Amino acid sequence: MFKGSVVALITPFKDGRVDETAFQSFVEWQIDQGTDGLVPCGTTGESPTLSHEEHKRVVELCLEVAKGRVPVIAGSGSNSTEEAIMLTKHAKEAGADAGLVVTPYYNKPTQEGLKLHYKAIHDEVDLPIFIYNIPGRSVIDMTVETMAELSKLPNIIGVKDATADLARPMLTKLAAGEDFCQLSGEDATAIPFLAAGGVGCISVTANIAPKMCADMQRLFREGDLAGATAINDKLLGLHTNLFCESNPVPAKYAASLLGKCAPDCRLPLAPISEAGKAKVKAALEQAGLL
Repeated sequence: MFKGSVVALITPFKDGRVDETAFQSFVEWQIDQGTDGLVPCGTTGESPTLSHEEHKRVVELCLEVAKGRVPVIAGSGSNSTEEAIMLTKHAKEAGADAGLVVTPYYNKPTQEGLKLHYKAIHDEVDLPIFIYNIPGRSVIDMTVETMAELSKLPNIIGVKDATADLARPMLTKLAAGEDFCQLSGEDATAIPFLAAGGVGCISVTANIAPKMCADMQRLFREGDLAGATAINDKLLGLHTNLFCESNPVPAKYAASLLGKCAPDCRLPLAPISEAGKAKVKAALEQAGLL
């Protein structure tokens, strides 16, 4: 069920509020373009600045549009175990296919703390769970050994690996088994991640180039490495420059240039700079999208 190009959805805002119409139109466009899966309320969806009510509503809006056509992996993590359980319970009740649970940020738990955190969520909610390992934001890094131990729990089914360590998927495959679903969380290394044992990418770039990202993943699965690489070469500017400033500021600006939503982000994210705008525009032109 979980493979290919899975988009880490932006959350459009208008006048400070979630733009529900723009969001649902954006989700429909993603599905029409061939996106293989949807992730509402992740980092790219500005989950840290969504209220609980907004978070739940965005997940529900996404599911209303998806209607089972593609899987929905709802962002449901927190640095509070109780809050993560609450959000994962909602994801289950709303009809999501899985939850994406980030390693607890700021608290800096030990590896034992990580095990206890994920086991508590697993035991409270009967929903498939992806571990989201992103040391660059969470500071902590879940070890391969910890992940392999958690993979023994029946509903811990995979990982969004945003370490950019290309030895990691190979080590994880050996430790957790080939059935453990490994999705890259880093666009620039998506193809080598596939070669190392991954099955897809939870992508920021797919917000802006959904068809190209989906085609790239499909071509790799079909054995056409040259075709997949040719697409990736065109997307490299986006992979890089959508992170020229804090995510999702550049991605939202790019989406605004495509007429998909306003570029607005919530504080403390600042509006994109003029230098950032130039980089994003150049990347869109390189990809043939402008």
